[in-house]
Amino acid sequence: MYINGEFIESQTKEWIELRNPATQEIVSRVPQSTPEELKEASRVAQDAFKTWKKTSLLSRQRKLLDLQLAIRENMDRIATSIVTEQGKTFKDAQGDVLRGLQVVEHACGITDYMKGELLNVSKDMDTYTIKEPLGVTAGIAPFNFPAMIPLWMFPLSIACGNTCIIKPSERDPGAMMILAELAEQVGIPKGVLNVVHGSVDTVNFLCDDPNIKAISFVGSDHAGKYIYNRGSANGKRVQANLGAKNHGVIMPDADKNHVLNQLTGAAFGAAGQRCMALSTAIFVGKSKEWLPELVERAQKLKVTGGFEPDADLGPLITVQAKERVESLIQSGVDEGANLVLDGRGIRVPKYENGNFVGPTILSDVKTNMRCYKEEIFGPVLVCLNVDTTEEAIDIINKNPYGNGTAIFTRSGSVARLFQEEIDVGQVGINVPIPVPLPMFSFTGSRGSIIGDLNFYGKSGLQFYTSIKTVTSLWRSEDAEAGLSSVNMPTMN
Repeated sequence: MYINGEFIESQTKEWIELRNPATQEIVSRVPQSTPEELKEASRVAQDAFKTWKKTSLLSRQRKLLDLQLAIRENMDRIATSIVTEQGKTFKDAQGDVLRGLQVVEHACGITDYMKGELLNVSKDMDTYTIKEPLGVTAGIAPFNFPAMIPLWMFPLSIACGNTCIIKPSERDPGAMMILAELAEQVGIPKGVLNVVHGSVDTVNFLCDDPNIKAISFVGSDHAGKYIYNRGSANGKRVQANLGAKNHGVIMPDADKNHVLNQLTGAAFGAAGQRCMALSTAIFVGKSKEWLPELVERAQKLKVTGGFEPDADLGPLITVQAKERVESLIQSGVDEGANLVLDGRGIRVPKYENGNFVGPTILSDVKTNMRCYKEEIFGPVLVCLNVDTTEEAIDIINKNPYGNGTAIFTRSGSVARLFQEEIDVGQVGINVPIPVPLPMFSFTGSRGSIIGDLNFYGKSGLQFYTSIKTVTSLWRSEDAEAGLSSVNMPTMN
């Protein structure tokens, strides 16, 4: 663990085996932090807040500038940890780090973002706002982006003057531990950033501990709803990004080559383990005739260990994840879908024990099928056919999730119709994975998020701060002797 600026060996008796998903070899053991260790992390974070909140914005900005440089210089080291523990390809792991680094770079502008507002509301009277930190915050991160998601959380939190406790996924905490090491090297004060480990017991502590004022979570529906309800019941501010079912609408007038390339990458990249994976294709009209060529491109993808230079996708995170994905594929077949490309049973040389599923495509899928209704979180593309844009929009809007969607077309009017009528938080026009850069916010909607405030950008800043409004009166005539007024101030 990383508590109070020191790496501490846990005294726990409960350990979680961490295995390389490509080989099943044990990489490490992750502790279930003890109650005493969790309380200590909370205590030091609370103590550190008392002084950290009083540091100047320029001092905090300087630390973030140093941190972003350290992350950039150690990008390959962090990516190597991600490949080993999570199974991504090396290039994809570098992208994981880079997208998180961009949030750190954006947080370096904290001196502009913390400005308040002032208005002279009456003679000699001003009203102004001050953005203040909340206190101790917590972040609970998923396995699929072990660098990017923690970097969505703690840099902006500490830039605002909070302290932070991060619980990385017990399946791949190595990236976060490297980030903690870099934070120590650049002089982030002791107790400002802390890292604890574990599963349900640690989550419950973070939801219940009175020192913690806010929780950021990214992960599954079940866990997210549980954390939101338990944390909120304890008076905490909670933001929770949950599941997704992202649709790509393919219009017959679209650039076929662009569509096939983008759809292949967005559906199967990272072995489909992205909350923004384009896992569902809706072919409109004659565009369904492109399916055989899509199958051909998917078949050319190289499935292997993440360190191979020609790797396109690696393994799934666990044996259980592989079994679940294969079960959902079979459910599609059993319910009448057409399995046009089957990635089950793939054999990867040198990695015979890995959790591999190759690119898989199910066509003629219906919205009542389990493979459509559930988030598969694997390299599986489910394909539906409709006759009109309006039908495609109707399918997407009836789906409970609202993380992301995309349309591929050459028609500006069709794109505008789609943009206006679709009820999804993040829309791509000829862009398959429309995740905004950090000057905006991650605006997933409906069933994909619980909480009023989104991650990073202006919304993220709001999440990590509270607003204090001050009304100040310095009456010029009070410099002279006079009578006090007992009337209600009218501010005229």
